[in-house]
Amino acid sequence: MNHFLISVFALLTLTDCNTFKPVKDESNHHLLEPLIPERVLTKASPAIAINRPSIPSYMDRLQLITRKDGQLMMSSSHLWAESLDAGISRVMASNLSRLTGSMNIQPVESFTTLDYTELLELRFTEFEPDTKNQMILQGTWKIQPVTGKESSSHFFRLIIPAPIGKPSMTDLVSSMNQELESLARQIATQL
Repeated sequence: MNHFLISVFALLTLTDCNTFKPVKDESNHHLLEPLIPERVLTKASPAIAINRPSIPSYMDRLQLITRKDGQLMMSSSHLWAESLDAGISRVMASNLSRLTGSMNIQPVESFTTLDYTELLELRFTEFEPDTKNQMILQGTWKIQPVTGKESSSHFFRLIIPAPIGKPSMTDLVSSMNQELESLARQIATQL
């Protein structure tokens, strides 16, 4: 009986060694990037906090979202390296800082005290490719003074044409970066 238990234990040990092999991570992690060229930031104003945008709940996930035949498709191998709303506020802050030269435009969580005079609020209703693989960014934005009356919202709809052929996920992220640049340029004209 003792010999039998040793044989079973040896067999299980050998089986476990074959079962628990390292798994290679095949996923690609994407990050939104500012496209406005870097410059030295010397101004103290405008002092704007960029709030995390309101995004549709189906986009609040690590997987990149595309559409195919009217259905949402979630990629298991193409993931965001950070939450999408955090990436958007980081990129918008960087783009607006570079456009205005202000060192006081940051995501709201980067401020330790109330050192900003305005808050940029973004509400996205779409931020994904449509069935033609055109990147659509649609929603509203407003610059809300910290003190003072309520400001009005501005509607936007930006479309980046689809690349020729079947776009890769990298192409789609690049289109998203282009739309965030265009939106930052639109907002900067109102500062």
